[in-house]
Amino acid sequence: MKNIALLFFVFSSFNVSAQQIKAEKGYSDNIGVLVSMLDDLKSRVTRSVSNLSDSQTDFLLDEEANSIGAMILHLAAVEKYYQLFTFENRDFNKDEKIIWDSAMELGEKGRADIKGKPISHYLKIWEEVRNETKRLLKSKDDKWLKSKVKDSSMNNHWAWYHVMEHQANHMGQIRLISKRAN
Repeated sequence: MKNIALLFFVFSSFNVSAQQIKAEKGYSDNIGVLVSMLDDLKSRVTRSVSNLSDSQTDFLLDEEANSIGAMILHLAAVEKYYQLFTFENRDFNKDEKIIWDSAMELGEKGRADIKGKPISHYLKIWEEVRNETKRLLKSKDDKWLKSKVKDSSMNNHWAWYHVMEHQANHMGQIRLISKRAN
């Protein structure tokens, strides 16, 4: 009975109409599937945090933890990094590093720098980054997705799979922290 309740919880947290992976229109087939999966993960994370209070957004489980706000900004920063890495074959430049450094590193620097904003602030930044990701992906095709990232052992598909994997990992952390923040 416990397993049935768990399954009900898992499936009820998803949008039933979204329980299919379909290629988003306007993209090549595999990139369209990738966009669909990226957007599904982002949607689930967003739904789980969109009603948090400011104190819940900044809540820390302990002195070494990261807040939900910091993790959302971290998701945006990692996605931004992979935009640059896969589309422009580069790391953050000096100015970008100033903008994204605390969110990329988290930890002590993130705890000091990323606080005092409503959850909508962090979600808006992530939305802007995602819109840019989708705009850039529209200009690519499945051949690009299979191709290697310059000066790297990974291909573009693996890089963007890693972005999704990273988001899914933090989604679990975010949900755990939000339950403790109540």
